[in-house]
Amino acid sequence: MRPTILLTACLLLVGLASGVATPFNPDTDSPEAEPTMGACVAAVEQARSLAAALPSGDISRYFAERDLHQAMIEAGNGEFDDCLEFAARATEEVQELRHALQPGERLKILQADE
Repeated sequence: MRPTILLTACLLLVGLASGVATPFNPDTDSPEAEPTMGACVAAVEQARSLAAALPSGDISRYFAERDLHQAMIEAGNGEFDDCLEFAARATEEVQELRHALQPGERLKILQADE
């Protein structure tokens, strides 16, 4: 019985020494931490509140809302890093107001049946 315990202990030490086992890292704020659903939802809600401050007909708001919609789709697929990326794009769209229509210009948005 003793050689089995000794062999198991040796294998465990070799595994730990070779880096097979990774230490537990409770620091979730590190840049290496994987994005979570909570972080994604928080980023989307923050961007949504910024977009809601723009007038309903604002074209930058329209594009930001499309990015937020895509962010939630990515979150539903478990792609939280992509979700955060789309939420950041929406925030940037609202803050920089990258899209603007000239006077008299109108964005034609096609409906599903068109």
